[in-house]
Amino acid sequence: MAGGGIVGGGGGRNYEGGVTVFVVFTCLAAAMGGLLFGYDLGISGGVTSMESFLSKFFPSVYHKMKNESGGQNQYCKFDSQLLTLFTSCLYIAALVASFFASSVTRKFGRKISMFVAGLVFLMGSVLNGVANNIVLLIIGRLLLGIGVGFANQSVPVYLAEMAPTKIRGALNMGFQMAITIGILVAGLVNFGTAKIKGGYGWRISLALAAVPSLMMTLAAVLLPDTPNSILERGHPEKAKKMLQKIRGTDNVDEEFQDLLNATEVANRVENQWINITQPRYRPQLVICFLVPFFQQLTGINVIMFYAPVLFMTLGFGNEASLMSSVITGGVNVVATLVSIFTVDKFGRRVLFLQGGVQMIICQIAVGVMIGKEFGLSGEGSFSKGEANWILFLVCAYVAAFAWSWGPLGWLVPSEICPLEIRSAGQAINVAVNMLFTFLIGQVFLTMLCHLKFGLFFFFAGFVIIMTIFITFFLPETKNVPIEEMNRVWKAHWFWGKYIPDEAVTHGRQDRAV
Repeated sequence: MAGGGIVGGGGGRNYEGGVTVFVVFTCLAAAMGGLLFGYDLGISGGVTSMESFLSKFFPSVYHKMKNESGGQNQYCKFDSQLLTLFTSCLYIAALVASFFASSVTRKFGRKISMFVAGLVFLMGSVLNGVANNIVLLIIGRLLLGIGVGFANQSVPVYLAEMAPTKIRGALNMGFQMAITIGILVAGLVNFGTAKIKGGYGWRISLALAAVPSLMMTLAAVLLPDTPNSILERGHPEKAKKMLQKIRGTDNVDEEFQDLLNATEVANRVENQWINITQPRYRPQLVICFLVPFFQQLTGINVIMFYAPVLFMTLGFGNEASLMSSVITGGVNVVATLVSIFTVDKFGRRVLFLQGGVQMIICQIAVGVMIGKEFGLSGEGSFSKGEANWILFLVCAYVAAFAWSWGPLGWLVPSEICPLEIRSAGQAINVAVNMLFTFLIGQVFLTMLCHLKFGLFFFFAGFVIIMTIFITFFLPETKNVPIEEMNRVWKAHWFWGKYIPDEAVTHGRQDRAV
């Protein structure tokens, strides 16, 4: 009973058609939207560990970092609310933007939102590259946040709707793959620009965010919109032709009828925000809130965008800390590949549960090692061997996240919502993700200063809670057509009572007529 009724091994009906080169290319191009988020995640921490950047914009942190006098508290030397505001203000902008993006995505299509994302992110990257004061720097970050909000709202939905059922998980995870590639590239860029003499390396790091934004903008111009979105905006013939093209067959009547049924229901909804609060959508509402909430409380983003700062805090030199973040970025990419090749074979739950257990072990081990060496005073340093063990444990933790909560945190919310609440559900997913990314990013360095090594036990405790939640409350969704997901919820031991019978039988009756 712990797993909750899984429908027929997680499978639904098999539609006609297969995997076409066109749909794979389309999904890979759209997934480049993840580069925006990933590059920013990776670039921020590296830039904030560069002395030239700190001395220009955050002199108090720079002087504290350069304090080589004995007895310095390693936990607290980067504690600055202004420094964390630079990093985390992006996520508040993304939170607000996600609600506007929800309406744009529904009314004008997924690709329009993707275009807006690329264009606004481009403007932000230019501003950051030329910034000469903290105000301009923060304005640039806010524009980047708007771009991230639009991209994170539209791209996962686009991928879920375009992908064939049997490989929906793998293609949707292209978004997370792009995020990890963005993080790795950012780490490599920071490692290179930190060596530039003259103190302008940080400008290059920030300005190069224009590259993924240009890729995103171009992709949005060239890509078609999804059949679901075309149909939702009242163009059934065009939608059917697009469905035939992406499935590689003219025989798409069964799948197209399911889309028509879903669109008919969606068009009867006047306000999707009111609609999603109805009891029949309780499973989707809870999952779209708790999955991104838990995803951020794994502690992953503080590891990724503060990795160089964290490693410097633990006694790594500046260059060594940047190199260590490159290593963790490489592990992130490889582990995401593991999830792409396994998610549609073993399912979502297996990856969630295995990854959770591995993260718990690694976080507790890191906390114990740091506590043993630095204690409560924050004074001490790691030997080379101990530092290597810390790096290994952080890499094992990153790997576990990268094949579980990382990609699945975007995949599951994007595939579980029926069309009539899909944009609202994804907006909630993005908004909660960005809100808690902001909150944790803003308080992380302060928490490190006050909780010390206990911070890692704090995050481990949440991973235990979220692993228990997945065990009992998330059914398996692999191989289930996106418009038939109500069958899964209806069969679940807990959520079934919220799903009315007509939500499951309606589509079958329409097809039988």
